[in-house]
Amino acid sequence: MPPKITLEQWRALVAVAEHGGYAAAATALNKSQSTLSYAVQRIEQLLEIRTFQRRGRRAELTDTGHGLVRRARALIEEAERLERAAAVAAGGWEPELRVAAEIIFPTWLLLDCLAQVADQQPEMRVQLYESVLGGTAELLTSGRVDLAIASSIPAGFIGDPLMRVRFIAAAAPDHPLHGLNRPLTRHDLRRHRHLVVRDSGTQPADSEAPRVSEQRWTVTAKATSIAAACRGYGFAWYAADIIRSELEGGALKPLPLAHGAERWATLYLVFADPDSAGPGARSLAERLRQATASA
Repeated sequence: MPPKITLEQWRALVAVAEHGGYAAAATALNKSQSTLSYAVQRIEQLLEIRTFQRRGRRAELTDTGHGLVRRARALIEEAERLERAAAVAAGGWEPELRVAAEIIFPTWLLLDCLAQVADQQPEMRVQLYESVLGGTAELLTSGRVDLAIASSIPAGFIGDPLMRVRFIAAAAPDHPLHGLNRPLTRHDLRRHRHLVVRDSGTQPADSEAPRVSEQRWTVTAKATSIAAACRGYGFAWYAADIIRSELEGGALKPLPLAHGAERWATLYLVFADPDSAGPGARSLAERLRQATASA
């Protein structure tokens, strides 16, 4: 038997569930509330179920609704993957390339690779998400990016090692920690402000970084953290490539830690769906591999 429910009706159900009501969902989908309401009503009528119950002004899912929304999301994602795979099979470039990159990846290297891909296909738009830890995984699992440079591989995905990143503890040359003129201990660090970049995920990954010192500033951008460190407002562990110019120019200086002065992390290249990756995503991945190998 042909399906009773259309893909648009399932999309309406998911949107209402994700946005907590018809008004917000209508704005997100650029449709009228009545259109979405009718779509949800048709699902309930044709399947003889109840998907939502009213709680004040919010529409909350019933137990049956939760199950339907979960499977509807998978159906919509599969339809989108099918369309992207068809575009690849047709030999055309994707109109938009969506990329997530951990902020510890060298920005200059990423921009150079993107520029090379843009030279191949100038009309292709690029959406770049500069993410931190759990935020990268969320972008992949939600289907919002085609390719990611991630510090870990989320469950259900596969990826290849791209490069190792060396972190060093650093502060401004006139920071009091440098004035001690001896190898520094963890106890020394606890007396000073630690600069931390916020996890961009809605459910932050567990990290030891915030527990180095109770004195800390948590910021959203790596540039803000670096600027604060250069002004002597705190210390942090930075990817060495990210602060190369600050180290060479003397704005930052490595801290002489007795233990843990260096840390290492591995970055992975992860396709959201290798089978439906377009020419743009594949070209960028190859250029990233070449650039990191030579760097």
